Amino acid sequence: MNGLPPSLDRIVTELAKFPGIGKKTARRLAFHLLDRSKEEVEQLASALQDLKENVGTCRICHHIAEGELCPICSDSRRDSSTVCVVERVLDVLIFEQMGEYQGRYHVLGGVISPLDGISPDDLNITDLIARLPEMKEMIIATHPSIEGDTTALFIAKQAEGLPVKITRLARGIPMGTNLEFTDEATLASAFTARVGL
Repeated sequence: MNGLPPSLDRIVTELAKFPGIGKKTARRLAFHLLDRSKEEVEQLASALQDLKENVGTCRICHHIAEGELCPICSDSRRDSSTVCVVERVLDVLIFEQMGEYQGRYHVLGGVISPLDGISPDDLNITDLIARLPEMKEMIIATHPSIEGDTTALFIAKQAEGLPVKITRLARGIPMGTNLEFTDEATLASAFTARVGL
C-alpha cells in the first residue's frame, strides 16, 4: 500500500508508462495535476483526446499529419526530387530544426532488427521504393548502428537498377573531439569518408 487514493495512484501508474518518467516524477506530475483547476485539467484531457483523434500519418511519407498529407509533403516549395530516409518521426524534426534540408522525407517506422522480431515487411520500405522512380537522390539517414546499417544496405539493394542517386550521411569525428578519445569504428569511418580541402 502506497498511501495514495486509488484515483491518484491510477494517474501515477499511467504517467510512469511515459518514456523517461519514473515513479517519483510521475507522482510529482500527478500532484501537479491535482493542484491545477478543474478547467486546466479538462483542457489537458481535451488536448490528449484531440491528439489521438486528429493526428495520424501522412499517406506519402509516414510523417505525422492532421489530414492526408503532412505539412512537408503538401509544401510545393520543397524539393520533390530528393528524399531523406529516416527511422522515426523525431528524426524529421531534428533535420527540420537544422534548417539545411529542403527536400522531402520518408519515415521507415524503425529499422530491421531480427532480434526484436522486426523484418523489412514491418517497415515502410515498399512505399519508399515506389517513390524512387520520381526521385533524383535518396539520402539514407538511418542511425549509425548495426540495425541502421543493415536497413540502409537492404534499401540500397532494393533500389538497384532505379535511376536514383543513393547517398548516406557522412560519419566522422565530432567537432572539438580529441583523436585519442575517438573509438576505432568512428575513426575508420571518418578516414574512409575523408574529403578534399
